Amino acid sequence: MQKKKTIQDFFAMKEKGESITLITNYDYPTATFAEKAGIDMILVGDSLGMCVYGYEGTMPVTMEMMIVHSEAVRRGAPNTFVIGDMPFLSYQTNDETAVENAGRFFKEARVDAVKLEGGVRVASRIKAIVDAGMLVMGHIGLTPQSSSQLGGFKAQGRTLESAKAQVEDALAVQEAGAAMILLEAIPPEVAGYIRDLLTIPVLSIGAGPYCDGQLLIVSDMLGVFEAFTPKFVKRYAEIAKISTEALTAYVKDVKAKAFPERKHIYPMIPEELAKFEEWTASQKVARDKK
Repeated sequence: MQKKKTIQDFFAMKEKGESITLITNYDYPTATFAEKAGIDMILVGDSLGMCVYGYEGTMPVTMEMMIVHSEAVRRGAPNTFVIGDMPFLSYQTNDETAVENAGRFFKEARVDAVKLEGGVRVASRIKAIVDAGMLVMGHIGLTPQSSSQLGGFKAQGRTLESAKAQVEDALAVQEAGAAMILLEAIPPEVAGYIRDLLTIPVLSIGAGPYCDGQLLIVSDMLGVFEAFTPKFVKRYAEIAKISTEALTAYVKDVKAKAFPERKHIYPMIPEELAKFEEWTASQKVARDKK
């Protein structure tokens, strides 16, 4: 059984140049697999809106949904560092609401940290949550909850002005007290600069190899989610293909009455079967007399 890492462990890994592994996951079974595989951190992401519930984006995701899924992941991975993703409007309104909702993650789902999107504009929210005694992961670059303001799901930091804005956001997140930061869909040169500039661990999802660790969404990397595949994803399995083939074979077997076979049933005890057949025969005689 692996020992759960702490934020101090992640700082030490950054210092030593040891890469941190992080996946986004939403359920108990996959969390058990992740812990067995030795994943360092699990993010219960609001991307479950798309990957689990079939929404077009993350906006419809609620705190209740996030708490339920975070609880399931915690049960599946009790010895892994778990981060709860704060959904849209769970922190944007004011500092007090942000602290209250962050606290729900810790009290109800027993997470180790929460994540929220934004840099300069959410600095006060990060500070308020940290001042209340909770760990925070920041998230800048392509921030899905504000994708409409970004013109869609588009990479950020590709021009000088945009790159400077990412650096400014990263510094604001660190100065507000965040324990780590996630960079999404920004050029590797910008990400590497931010990684060297900050003292906190810097994680990448589509931000190249020069960060302190990497994140992939489990539904993408295992080939479960088929609606679209981001450029930065590496497929490690084709679960959707395997599952579809298995279900197709099941349909074929049932239609052909090839399933279930004898080995799939629970036979009666022989002497009890004889009694049952005698009883059913008596029941038939009684019905025929009516």
